[in-house]
Amino acid sequence: MGKIVAIANQKGGVGKTTTAMNLAASLAVLEFKTLVIDADPQANTTSGLGQDPKEIDNSIYECMVDGVDINSIIYHTDIEHLDLVPSHIDLVGAEVEMINLDNREEKMREVIGKIQDQYDFIIIDCSPSLGLITINALTAANSVIIPVQCEYFALEGLGKLLNTIKIIQTRLNPDLEIEGILLTMYDVRLRLSNQVVEEVRLHFKNMVFETIIPRNVKLGESPSFGLPVIAFDAEGKGALSYLNLANEIAERNGLVKMN
Repeated sequence: MGKIVAIANQKGGVGKTTTAMNLAASLAVLEFKTLVIDADPQANTTSGLGQDPKEIDNSIYECMVDGVDINSIIYHTDIEHLDLVPSHIDLVGAEVEMINLDNREEKMREVIGKIQDQYDFIIIDCSPSLGLITINALTAANSVIIPVQCEYFALEGLGKLLNTIKIIQTRLNPDLEIEGILLTMYDVRLRLSNQVVEEVRLHFKNMVFETIIPRNVKLGESPSFGLPVIAFDAEGKGALSYLNLANEIAERNGLVKMN
């Protein structure tokens, strides 16, 4: 059964989508069969992997609310071993429509369970909120990666997210683990970036990934070409950092990695 990893932080602009699409692509390059699920109504992972959200008929939304078969909406990307379940703006309405459903927090788990054995990793890009869709993702997931940007308000809201994770562990998903805290948008030239790294490592110790994601122009440019950075600038710092992260995750999970 594939490992389901949610990328979550209710704070926007921390690198969730960048991490979801580039970690998934890097795992695929390491020859792990990988599926990325875009569970954010902004659909940036969808467009960043080459699909136009305006042309998407069905998304994870229709699977959860209308019972559409997830197998029918999986897109094969240009990266070998990397598939995509897209999003579109209608996902905004899913939370309202799901309010009266039985077991509404477990709809995504039910959907993903149908295809979990087809993949080594399933990466879920969560929306920047702690709403019902994110709760569904955390209920479905085996673990969660929390991106934290190396900026002044880095730890703002992190306690709330960790508290939400504890509640989900208690009530909905006792097996949910924190895969790790990922430091993003690191600028080696800034004293503040280094202070944030020290502070986060001091507070969270082994929960923090060794890999740190730098500020990188190519990471910002690649989605506009519908490509993950590893297909856009394979030798650049951004691509290499996500490849290092993929290797670190594979190693943590006792999986054989490709060189």
